[in-house]
Amino acid sequence: MKNLLLQYKPFLLFLGKFLLSYLVLTLLYQSYLSRFDAAKNEVDSFTQLVANQTQLILSWVDSHSYVAPNANEPSIKVIYHDKYVIRIIEGCNALSVIILFVAFLIAFTGKLKNTLLFIFFGSLFIHLLNIARIALLAIALYHFPNSEHILHGVVFPLVIYGIVFLLWVLWVNNYSYHATRFAKK
Repeated sequence: MKNLLLQYKPFLLFLGKFLLSYLVLTLLYQSYLSRFDAAKNEVDSFTQLVANQTQLILSWVDSHSYVAPNANEPSIKVIYHDKYVIRIIEGCNALSVIILFVAFLIAFTGKLKNTLLFIFFGSLFIHLLNIARIALLAIALYHFPNSEHILHGVVFPLVIYGIVFLLWVLWVNNYSYHATRFAKK
């Protein structure tokens, strides 16, 4: 048994750090969300920020685009070309994707400065990508309303998770201690 633990120690350390950091970050996020009352249709401030930034992007394309609170649920309506096309809910703000991204970087750690910089710029990149994703989804669904399942359920998640995966590969191969250890051999 001891030999197995020693043999799989790197994997077990990675798994332990990943699960612990993911759990802590998720609990912090849930604590943040608990400050908003879904029964009163309150939307958390980060989701509101995402909606406002999406509105800004859409306004560059169409002056008849805006966002509005949804009186029926905790979400924000996105109106594009004077038509209600999508709603932004808490799950659309990409914070859960960023938490996953950060937990992986913590688990596959590197030098502190590199780790913090990669977390900051990677999270910012994911956030900006998410804003673009929502804006493009609104435009696409305005023009192709029957394609919601494929666009929202397949194409856009594939893009955002694919890019997060590529960021992880970049991190592991260039900045993590794993990369420096194998570069020395």
